[in-house]
Amino acid sequence: MDIETPALVVDLDRLQANVDHMAGLVSARGLGLRPHAKTHKCLEIAEMQLRAGASGLTVATLSEAQVFVSAGFTDLLVAYPVYPVGAKAERLRRLLDSAHLRVGVDNEAGAAAIAAAAPGRDVQVVLEVDSGQHRTGVLPPEVVQLARMCDSLGLSVVGVFTHGGHSYKDPAATHGAAQDEGAALAEACDSLRAAGFDIAVVSAGSTPTTGAERPAQLTEERPGSYVFYDRQQLALGACTSDQLTLSVAATVVSVHGDRFVVDAGSKALAADRPDWLQGHGWVPALGADATVVTLSEHHGIVTGAAAQPAVGDVVHVVPNHVCTVVNLFDEYVVVRAGEVVDRWPVAARGRNV
Repeated sequence: MDIETPALVVDLDRLQANVDHMAGLVSARGLGLRPHAKTHKCLEIAEMQLRAGASGLTVATLSEAQVFVSAGFTDLLVAYPVYPVGAKAERLRRLLDSAHLRVGVDNEAGAAAIAAAAPGRDVQVVLEVDSGQHRTGVLPPEVVQLARMCDSLGLSVVGVFTHGGHSYKDPAATHGAAQDEGAALAEACDSLRAAGFDIAVVSAGSTPTTGAERPAQLTEERPGSYVFYDRQQLALGACTSDQLTLSVAATVVSVHGDRFVVDAGSKALAADRPDWLQGHGWVPALGADATVVTLSEHHGIVTGAAAQPAVGDVVHVVPNHVCTVVNLFDEYVVVRAGEVVDRWPVAARGRNV
């Protein structure tokens, strides 16, 4: 491939296979699929997901939502406790006027800010439930109180969502996290319905837990990383090596003994590394132990290769966490059978507000 490195490379056939596989897996369970677009931030990939049967998209920020709405994707869930003041309030109003937008809430101050930002509009909110990650969200016994407060502010409570992020704690945590997601959502949903709320959305979200046994109350799944998978998803057992779709192409710039250096450092591979995973990336073509062990801003040091490459060789590094890596690049280099067939912008890159 004649590409300038470092570059974000996506295998088109594997990408399509992953999109189709997840759509089929979720559909077979009678659930909706609302993939999280913060992973790919790409209009072309979002279109692939909708063609495969996704009901809409999940986003993390209002500015991400703006990118997708402006391109015609108008069924969105902002799966985040939004606090819209100042310029964010104006963005929220514009989005509500042009899209079917549901907004995450987990506290009174955020709900009050949403209500103040959009007077006279029917704002649908989805309450975040803490299912064990202990990041954001209320515990299931607290959800009715939050719903009543939202209702008193004129907001329409339409559902609950959670993210079983503790599925990433270690490779043994996935099963328990999936059970926690289901139990928390079922309890919250039942409590809200008993309190008189019409709950239409019961939404779980985590690539490792999607496909697990779910309670009858669940209506949709929100996986994100599944389009590409990555090194940590592989270690968690969420995918096989044949499903790894995204890599960072990097040129070998220096070789010294049993190590070599590539032109992809922390500004291309990011620095995410869970405690249970050694190194910052993997070079599959050079063996199971070919690992990026150290990162500087523009240097990636690789050891453990079965055979040392030469200066000028291009290698492909599978990153630990695709979501943060994607946000470092302007475009995808799309390949099929080793040949470049297209380039897609990372349209929502940097849309963090």
